[in-house]
Amino acid sequence: MSKGSSPGPTPGFLVWRLANKWRVAVDRAVAPLGLTHAQYSLVASLHGMHRAGERPSQRRLADHTGLEALYVSKLARALESGGLIERTRDPRDPRAVQLALTEQGQAVTRQAIAVVQELHQRFLEPLGGLDAPRTRAFTEELTTLLDVPLAPSVPNDPSTRRGTP
Repeated sequence: MSKGSSPGPTPGFLVWRLANKWRVAVDRAVAPLGLTHAQYSLVASLHGMHRAGERPSQRRLADHTGLEALYVSKLARALESGGLIERTRDPRDPRAVQLALTEQGQAVTRQAIAVVQELHQRFLEPLGGLDAPRTRAFTEELTTLLDVPLAPSVPNDPSTRRGTP
């Protein structure tokens, strides 16, 4: 490395920046519908899961979205207060809460999906658009990275040590 030059940004930094850019863009796009990006992620996921014949529990929705179960519970309560989803006890497991969109929630979600799809198309234009080979390759790379477990290592844990100290 020569003097005066700095190394380029790390992949982690770029992923973080891209994730923040996307979150802010979606927040702004769905705000007129009364949603945040996180709320959109929940209702859009519920919409897709419902179309696939599923009525997920909060835990299942948390696993699907990658959000913490406690955060999903908080979001679900806010969306329920806003009349967009209903929360009911699972008849097979009284500890579990199932989620479903209300009629109003379905209408708002359809509008939000259309808005975010248009944003998604603009976002991917530099790669050739949604159906472009570069976009498919990018999606495959992101999927590969998302599949890597990133459990934090514990200092001084013998099972995480490499070689001798």
